[in-house]
Amino acid sequence: ALRLSYLRSGGHDPAVLDQLLHLQLEATVLEKGTAGLGRGRRMGTVAPQPAPEAPLAVPAEPPGAGTHGLDAALLAVELENRRLEDELLALKVRRERRADAGSRAAQRHTEELAQLQAEVGMLRCHAEQTRPWLHPRVLPPPTAPSLPP
Repeated sequence: ALRLSYLRSGGHDPAVLDQLLHLQLEATVLEKGTAGLGRGRRMGTVAPQPAPEAPLAVPAEPPGAGTHGLDAALLAVELENRRLEDELLALKVRRERRADAGSRAAQRHTEELAQLQAEVGMLRCHAEQTRPWLHPRVLPPPTAPSLPP
């Protein structure tokens, strides 16, 4: 839940995601009661471990005999699957944010264009109203001498 909350709020730092994955692994191991990550236990506390540098890999042959090795391999696969799902979610969130930003920019440009077109229309109207109208001069009828027949 913490990892999903981090991703949904825009978090995408790989180091933080790795640390959250590691904490989830420790919590799962503690819930199962196994000693898989018990190397950090001292006096009933769990010392913080650095985030793993590489993603967890499933060994070709599970360590140990019996179901313990299978459980550890299954847990590793499940954690890797969750990490990949989180990475996909982070990519989707980033893509949606970029699309939203693009559509907001297009909407803003459309609004600016409409505003500029309205201003041009108002300026044309104003120019037509203030333009000095050239009225045709009213001239007397021409008085030319009549031509002889």
